[in-house]
Amino acid sequence: MKMFKLAARAAMTAAVFAAAIASADQTSAKVQADANLPAYAKSDVAVEGSLSSIGSDTMNNLMTFWAEGFARMYPGVKVQIEGKGSSTAPPALIEGTAQFGPMSRDMKAEESDAFEKKYGYKPTRIRTSMDSLAVFVHHDNPIKDLSLAQVDSIFSSTRKRGGKEITTWGQLGLTGDWADKPINLYGRNAASGTYGYFKEHALKKGDYKNSVKEQPGSASVVQGVSEDLYAIGYSGIGYVTSGVRAVGLSEKDGGTVYEANYENTRDGNYPLARFLNLYVNKAPGQPLPPIVGEFCKFILSKEGQEITIKDGYLPLDAKTAEKERKLLD
Repeated sequence: MKMFKLAARAAMTAAVFAAAIASADQTSAKVQADANLPAYAKSDVAVEGSLSSIGSDTMNNLMTFWAEGFARMYPGVKVQIEGKGSSTAPPALIEGTAQFGPMSRDMKAEESDAFEKKYGYKPTRIRTSMDSLAVFVHHDNPIKDLSLAQVDSIFSSTRKRGGKEITTWGQLGLTGDWADKPINLYGRNAASGTYGYFKEHALKKGDYKNSVKEQPGSASVVQGVSEDLYAIGYSGIGYVTSGVRAVGLSEKDGGTVYEANYENTRDGNYPLARFLNLYVNKAPGQPLPPIVGEFCKFILSKEGQEITIKDGYLPLDAKTAEKERKLLD
């Protein structure tokens, strides 16, 4: 039997989930896994038992789909997944309540230090996939692109990028009925790695406005924007639906605008490109338990990366995947 505890998926309505899958299918039609990625070779060693994953909401569906694919190969595997935010991953790894700590940001120094204090070595980070952290607007919103300075002025009370406060769509150049309409803000809560990444990279570590409607999950952000004509929000690209649109982003006013797509993310041009990480407890010189190691190998295989695409995220190239596999030895 397979057991999946899907905290984030439970929060997603059936309509929003169906729309997300449809949008992911459109992405998969355009993006292909690297032909040089190795196919997964099933282990000769018995792989069975229970796995637990606690961490990122952004990666909740990814972990679920990877777990489903893995359990089809190893019917004796049971997987439990909880995604309430990246900040829940380090404590779970430290306490030993989870073998996997998915995080949509890098682990902070104090989190890594706390792990090392208990075990005497650092946790191992496995890069699993790529994400274009997208700024979404309602699909009927005519705005095409924004600079990070404008994003900062929209979301931040401290505006460390030096801009003036922006509260209406007219301040971004929209005219007519849009000109005096307020910008309604949607974002994640402080437990989220996406919240932390956006704060650091888009707001230059500035403070969010109090008016940001903090949501418990990425799906909730996207759903809120899709139901609010004057809304703007941020989330991983894998949660895009037909009700929202990702705007292009530039580093500065008047700079080159990059869309949130595979090529721009892979090449490092999209301003909010990031890796999605999986942290594990691996003692130096010691192999991972077979069930843990094989799950990681599955993620980094051609089959695993095809699942990444299916969920609307972006695959690793073969060279990067090989680097990550070496960390498992």
